Amino acid sequence: MNFPSLKNIQPIYLYLISICSFVISNLVREKSPLFYGILLALGLISFLLGLYSRISKK
Repeated sequence: MNFPSLKNIQPIYLYLISICSFVISNLVREKSPLFYGILLALGLISFLLGLYSRISKK
């Protein structure tokens, strides 16, 4: 899978998305377990993409 738009995003923005999704997921943990899981997965994926993007640019 090749996503050219993801290659142009700076890693700091992916880290910021990751932090925001982790915080929001912890806020809605008790109210909606499904939304909690989705946000947790989104945070993990965006963190890993940011890490990969940072490593590959060096």
